[in-house]
Amino acid sequence: MAAVRLISTTTVHAANDRASSGRIELNTWDIRNLQIGYIQKGLLFPKPKLPLHFKSSGNMLIHHLKTSLSHTLHCFPLLAGRLATTQHEDDTISFFVDCNNAGVLFIHAAADGVTISVIIKPVYVPSIVHSFFSLNGLDNYKGITHPLLGMQITDLADGIFIGCSINHVVADGASFWHFLNSW
Repeated sequence: MAAVRLISTTTVHAANDRASSGRIELNTWDIRNLQIGYIQKGLLFPKPKLPLHFKSSGNMLIHHLKTSLSHTLHCFPLLAGRLATTQHEDDTISFFVDCNNAGVLFIHAAADGVTISVIIKPVYVPSIVHSFFSLNGLDNYKGITHPLLGMQITDLADGIFIGCSINHVVADGASFWHFLNSW
């Protein structure tokens, strides 16, 4: 099976300064999730039929996705932040989300020769789908040094796969889909 080829890696920041201020303390339910991995969900679409003038002007779809992501982060400032810790005098540590607009990971990749049917036809998810996600294998506590949100857009032969990895400390299933629907 074909390998995934990296096209570009960028950091997308919120389009305004609102995302660069504030601190959100974690509660005991949030802290329970520090040792588990990021939530990963993907969306599979057929290749969009773009007007001819879009095709000649580079990859407008990727540009549009980055721009709309930046605007969506305005309403979700904690996703553009990082986890942080505070050392207390009694030798305990507390975690919080630093809404510092450090940005989210945005990867554009291609899986040459992989079609939609390769993904949806088998009974089990093919192993290549794992490589359609960024931030694989990270535990949530690593959100201190890694983005809390990672998006990977993978071009397929006849489609596009949007893979989203989000730190489970800052989002549960409902808020995860609220973010994706808002984007």
